[in-house]
Parts: sequence; C-alpha cells; structure tokens
Amino acid sequence: MVAVAGAGFGSYWFQPWKLWQDETVEEALPGAVETSAPPAGALSGEPSEQPSSTTSGPRTLASGDLISHEHATSGTAKLVRLADGSHVVRLENLDTSNGPDLRVWLTDAPVKQGKAGWHVFDDGKYVSLGKLKGNKGSQNYALPSDVDWSGYSSVSIWCDRFDVSFGAAELARL
Repeated sequence: MVAVAGAGFGSYWFQPWKLWQDETVEEALPGAVETSAPPAGALSGEPSEQPSSTTSGPRTLASGDLISHEHATSGTAKLVRLADGSHVVRLENLDTSNGPDLRVWLTDAPVKQGKAGWHVFDDGKYVSLGKLKGNKGSQNYALPSDVDWSGYSSVSIWCDRFDVSFGAAELARL
C-alpha cells in the first residue's frame, strides 16, 4: 500500500507525462498592425494623396536568444513597449520541454552557460509574469504597471516546483 501511495505521489510531483506532451501557443503581438501595400501612385512615382504617417506601434526595447539550461531550449525573448505605454515580455519561436509548474520570470540575474546557470534566477530580484502558456510557439506576458523593467536584465523559463531554469535569455538593450 505504501509503495502505491509513493508511486502516486511521485507521479503527481514529477508529472513525467508532460515530457511527451507539447502545447503550442501562437499569440500575435498586442497592438501590431498589419501593413498593406502602398497606394498604386506611390509605386509609379506619382504623388500619393494619402499623407505619410509615423507608426507608434510596438517597439522592442531589449532582446536576447534563449539558451538551454536543465532542458534544451531555444527561441528569442523580447521586452516590448506597446503603443499604449504598457510592456510585455514576448517569447518568439519558443521550443523547450514541457514540465510541471513552469513560469516566465523577468530577473536581474546574469545568464550563465551550463549547470552554473540552472539555479541563479531566484538569488536576486525577479518578477513572475505567470505560468508558461505553452512550451512551443510565440506568446506574450504582461509586465505589471508598477514594475520598472530597467532594473531587470534577463528572462528565465523557471520550473517553480524544482527551482531550476529550463532556459534563459540575457536581454540586450536596443
């Protein structure tokens, strides 16, 4: 009876089936506007009747490539200011393993290669932006309005259950 209870607890805790279950999420960047073709007159050299306008859409403030830690991880993490002045962390082309209790963290920790980088992200300042929506795809995570993003330098896909980074990206200011 104890062995069955132990096996049940172990299955719940580790959730090994998630290693074979992928969840793909494809979200558009909020506020991104599809561009249309320029007016025909603009192509032929004739003056266009439509005034040119500057776009005040989303702007990438920082970006970095995700590196692998506990699990093979790839993709890009971006810090984006939206047209309304709010900010999101955007994961693009994310590809990592699924796992129990995965979170997206904005942190002040340096990104280190290999095992040296697995456990550093909870040592300093971090903000949890929520549960990872999917282990594959492109997705957005809103920054709370009271968070000053300039005090953070990296993004981690963090397994809260085992206190380990699946992968992380150093954010280089653009």
